[in-house]
Amino acid sequence: MILSTRANFRLLRRRRIKDRIMTGVIMLLSLIAIIPLFMIFYHIVVNGISAINFDFFTQLPVPLGEIGGGMGNCILGSIILISIASLGAVPIGVFGGVYLSEYKHERTASLFRWVVDLMMSMPSIVIGLFVYTSIVVPSKSFSAVAGGIALGLLMLPIVAKTTEEVLKLTPLHVREAGLALGLSRWRVILFIVLRGRKSAVITGIVLALGRIAGETAPLLVTAFGNRNWPTSLMQPTPSLPVQIYNYAISPYENWHKQAWAGALTLVVLIFFINIFTRVVFTRNDLGRNTQ
Repeated sequence: MILSTRANFRLLRRRRIKDRIMTGVIMLLSLIAIIPLFMIFYHIVVNGISAINFDFFTQLPVPLGEIGGGMGNCILGSIILISIASLGAVPIGVFGGVYLSEYKHERTASLFRWVVDLMMSMPSIVIGLFVYTSIVVPSKSFSAVAGGIALGLLMLPIVAKTTEEVLKLTPLHVREAGLALGLSRWRVILFIVLRGRKSAVITGIVLALGRIAGETAPLLVTAFGNRNWPTSLMQPTPSLPVQIYNYAISPYENWHKQAWAGALTLVVLIFFINIFTRVVFTRNDLGRNTQ
């Protein structure tokens, strides 16, 4: 009996040691993964903070040789482009993900999943060229609509795939309980499955927004950009990523500072969108669970 107790104690001690070692390894690897993120953020802040001021958010880019100016038109243009992309990609992507998750045994679901996987692996410039030949060339004009559609095509498969994976986490007995109560299948999907995973679905949408917010290649051949305030959806529209690219490849120091400031603005915007959505929906989930 004593020998058995000692053996169990030694076994428990070895398990605790292994657990602490593996916990330390996981924490170390997590720290290594986070370090590059902080290095990039630090580099962007150091180089871009000096050009951040009120004029940067409210003024137009200045002509070559002048000092100052801003990217107000580019920030507004990016908001317009992302809004156009979201109007189509979010509802189609969410309900596409619902279809992939809830009707996965249908023949068309396999075809749709293949299309989504193909779109996710497709380079963004290819999407841009497709929109260029199908919209820009026939209309004979770069436009916000063309740029928004290109970004929407990039956003759609991400939203669909994340929604599918999130809804798969809902236990089968939850669906069966709703059906047993006499609810129709679409009500179970909409008011139980989808509503129960609302926070995670929104997080996937935010990740997709972050993915397209910094895209440059497709916008070069669709929205193109200009140096004025956007006044029409059917004209060349400025955007923050394209302006950052144009300034970054220029040989002028003032434009380099503006490019760093634009990169800082883009990173901070995406960062706060992520934090805001997580805080809001976490509070909602906690409030619903306490009721």
